[in-house]
Amino acid sequence: MKKLKTIVVEDEQLPRLSLLAKLEECRQNVEVVDACDNYNAARQSILQHRPDLLFLDIQLQGRDSIQLLNELKQTITLPYVIFTTAYSDRKYLMSAIKLAAVDYLLKPIDKGELAHAIAKAVNRAHAPSPVGRTVPERFSFRSVNGKIVAAAADIAYIKADGNYSLVTTFHGQDLVTESLLSLERRLPADVFVRIDRSTIVNLECVYKVNLQQHTCTLRSSAGIIEQLKLSKSGVEMLMAIVK
Repeated sequence: MKKLKTIVVEDEQLPRLSLLAKLEECRQNVEVVDACDNYNAARQSILQHRPDLLFLDIQLQGRDSIQLLNELKQTITLPYVIFTTAYSDRKYLMSAIKLAAVDYLLKPIDKGELAHAIAKAVNRAHAPSPVGRTVPERFSFRSVNGKIVAAAADIAYIKADGNYSLVTTFHGQDLVTESLLSLERRLPADVFVRIDRSTIVNLECVYKVNLQQHTCTLRSSAGIIEQLKLSKSGVEMLMAIVK
C-alpha cells in the first residue's frame, strides 16, 4: 500500500520534534517529506510537494492556519488535514469540520489517537471510487456546443478563462465550460499539475523552462512545439517540481 506523503507544520520546536518522532513509529503508512515552522515556509512546501497528508498547527506564529488552507484551495486540491492544537477551541473545531479535516488532535498528542487519525486518513486515501480508479488515455470536456475529446498526451496545458477554461492541445485550442479547479480535480494529479492560480501543465510534455523569460516549451511525441508564458510563481513552481 502506498505511503501517504506527509508534511508537518508546527511553529514550536519541541512539539514539532515530538510529532516527528511519533510519526517515525507510523512510517509504514506515512512518509514525512518536510517539516515547517512558519506560514510562508508551509505554503511554499505544500505547493512544491503536493502532500497527501498535512499535520497542521492551528496557530502559526500568530497567523491563522485556516487562512492558509483557504488560500491554498484556490490553487490546489487540499491534502487530507489533521489539525493539532494546544487547546480546544470550538471556533477552530467548526472550521476544521467545514474543511473536511480528517481529525483534530490536542497537544501533547497521544500515540494511540495519532495512529487512529492516520488510519482514518489512509482509509480515505485508499477508498475505491464508485467506478474504480483508472487513468484514461482520453478525456472529454464539455464545450458550449457539445463535447471535445482529446488524448491525454495531446493536451499541452490548460488556462483559466473566467469560469471556463481554455484547453490547448498540440493541434489547437478549445474553450470548455468547466472551471480550472473542476478540471484539476478530475485529471490525474501526477501528470497534469496546477502550477499557479490560472495554469495546469502536462508535466510529461515539458521540454524546456526559461527562468529569465518566464516561459515553458512543451513538446509532443511527434515533435510539435507549444510555447507557454508563465507567471513568476508559475515558473518557480515548475522548476521545483519538474524532473
